[in-house]
Amino acid sequence: MRISPIIGLLLLGLTSCTSNYTPKPRGYFRINFPQKNYQTYQGECPYTFDYPNYARIVPDSAGAIKPCWIDVNFPGMNGKIHLSYQAISSKKMFNELVEDARTFAFKHTSKATAIDEGIIAYPKKKVFGVLYSIDGNTASSVQFFLTDSTKNYLRGALYFHERPRLDSIQPVLDFIKKDINVMIKTFHWK
Repeated sequence: MRISPIIGLLLLGLTSCTSNYTPKPRGYFRINFPQKNYQTYQGECPYTFDYPNYARIVPDSAGAIKPCWIDVNFPGMNGKIHLSYQAISSKKMFNELVEDARTFAFKHTSKATAIDEGIIAYPKKKVFGVLYSIDGNTASSVQFFLTDSTKNYLRGALYFHERPRLDSIQPVLDFIKKDINVMIKTFHWK
């Protein structure tokens, strides 16, 4: 039995229109994370901490540069932890700094799906503070402050130089959160 070319094309056209083609989901580049090794920051500031060897510490480049304001840059991951230090001169100033840290973290409420607060307390080292983990498509996913409650205060915030899309930065965020935990655990006032 021989099929005419017209019927053959018609059958081919009908079967090609019923395929179950689905487009590939959007993908992201694979990230090869470096091995975690740490070194100690020992600048002229009244604090020290361990930071990863794949990060670079540079002076803050923002407009209001103050002494001991530094950035821990992650060049291969397009992110930075901005650290701002302030000497405490009064109880009122201490309360204002703590409230500012809370206000900065909760400014992300409109985009955040959750904001978790974790207490930081290392009494032997006189290091106390709060760690804010901010979930969702926010400009900063991790913020914290550390203080000795009398003389010194340090605030940190993690930023990525990317449009905030949690699904694309989540692997890098999880990787850097471990470094932030090491920084906090190894933090000392001089």
